[in-house]
Amino acid sequence: MSFNYEYYIRGDKFPHIWCEGCGIGIMLKSVFRAFHKLGIDKNKLVVVSGIGCTSRIPGYVDANTLHTTHGRALSFATGIKLFKPELTVLCIAGDGDMAAIGGNHFIHACRRNIDITTVIYNNYNYGMTGGQHSPTTPEGGRTTTTPYGNIDPPFDLCALAAGAGATFVGRTTIFYTAQIEDLVTRAIAHKGFSVVEVVGHCHTNYGRRNKRPSAVENIEWLKSLTLPAKAAEKLPPEQRAGKILTGILKEELREEYCERYWKMVENLRSKKNG
Repeated sequence: MSFNYEYYIRGDKFPHIWCEGCGIGIMLKSVFRAFHKLGIDKNKLVVVSGIGCTSRIPGYVDANTLHTTHGRALSFATGIKLFKPELTVLCIAGDGDMAAIGGNHFIHACRRNIDITTVIYNNYNYGMTGGQHSPTTPEGGRTTTTPYGNIDPPFDLCALAAGAGATFVGRTTIFYTAQIEDLVTRAIAHKGFSVVEVVGHCHTNYGRRNKRPSAVENIEWLKSLTLPAKAAEKLPPEQRAGKILTGILKEELREEYCERYWKMVENLRSKKNG
């Protein structure tokens, strides 16, 4: 029997704004399957975003949703989780929104280890506003603001998240839909700050400027670059260079921020009443 995606969709908000062939919709369907696998009550689910193509997702999801300001999604999500720690909070954003203007909020959410799952759709550019280069644009990548090729070294979002203190970090590409579902499922179930990077495509802007004008060409390109992280451990550096390492990249247990916060509150109340 086919999966009932309509259960999670606000049909009255369609048609959506994404380009034909955009990978964001592919990713969203995998996220829906993760919700279903975990049996999450829609009334206890909050989906938060900032600004950008990916950040339009909350408008289409039938749950408690919040479409916030550029780069500030994790600030809003942190407030929600602190006030209502029993809720499942998912923050979803693009590489520009999360790693540029939202970069400071990102590293501090990782540092705190608050129980929020962050899914980042990394398509290497600011797709919504014309295809400018982002903090993850590969060196040599052509965008509207790097027409001769990007010379900035790109962020490795997963290494950044792991180094800043996130306790679950995973990566995959848009080609591997089952792996997206699996990583998001594991990330939501994990107690602590979780990051799942989904490397996708923007064929309308980034792909077209890099001689891959169709969605299929971009998905095949991503597939050709994918290398499981465990397999990469056995290879010399020159064979890992330029590859997108996938799978679970970090998983550890550490006291979650809300638990620490509310313990402190209860201790203060006890002292005050005592």
